[in-house]
Amino acid sequence: MRFEYSENNEGLIRRLNELVSSGGISHAYIIEGDSWLDKTSFAETFAKGIFCPKGLGENCGDCGMCDKIDHGNCEDLVYVRPEASGNVKDENIETMQEVIKTRPFGKRHVVIIENADHMTLRAQNRLLKTLEEPPGDTVIILLSENIENLTPTVRSRCVRFHINHLGSEKYDHMMQTAEDLIEMFGRKAGFFEVMLKINDIIRDKESISALLDCMEVTYRNMLVDQGGRVTAYSPEDLTEKIYLIEEASTDIRMNVSPASAIKNLIIKIGG
Repeated sequence: MRFEYSENNEGLIRRLNELVSSGGISHAYIIEGDSWLDKTSFAETFAKGIFCPKGLGENCGDCGMCDKIDHGNCEDLVYVRPEASGNVKDENIETMQEVIKTRPFGKRHVVIIENADHMTLRAQNRLLKTLEEPPGDTVIILLSENIENLTPTVRSRCVRFHINHLGSEKYDHMMQTAEDLIEMFGRKAGFFEVMLKINDIIRDKESISALLDCMEVTYRNMLVDQGGRVTAYSPEDLTEKIYLIEEASTDIRMNVSPASAIKNLIIKIGG
């Protein structure tokens, strides 16, 4: 299958290819990966293989089923997307359950739950019933940034796969950029100096999200590694900065301009 993010994910892709070609498809999966990865597209490629009209488990990119999925009008592919609040609520899961009770146009339904780790506890409990007894040959794919936010009972009923980052070179560059920014904040660099540092990535949502994740990882490491060391930041300072980064990430997921979100973050952290 023609997966996006094939670099550093060869083992995962080989396993998914084997599953769809052998017919050994489970009823539920968790696909976990960092926020900047387009996990929906990855899941859609998996769905193309599951739906393969010739039964070959392929994602040819040319047949009617591939075309339907690409254009968002596949009748048997069901999406569950978060509310404006960012959460997947009980009623979202209930609506999905009603849809998959109906007879599919083909052999099965495939459900993609975006931001599954933002399901409310009530929504997860409702979903559990479907994971235990999915109608027909339904396949449910949960997309998650942090699997720990899912209840143990939900996790235990799903096969888990993890998408690796876009490639070590890109990741290392983004991590270095995050560390450089934090150093600049520490010495009170001016707003325009900081913006100049990230000028090449400021308009790209994927890159901004990756940078925010790397900044959060760096601050969290600083928080964990503090034990007994003298630093310029108190635990409260670091916790506040982590919160501000998560706030910016949420804004981007809510379709706030990535450039605006990062500018606001720089003002708040660097101010």
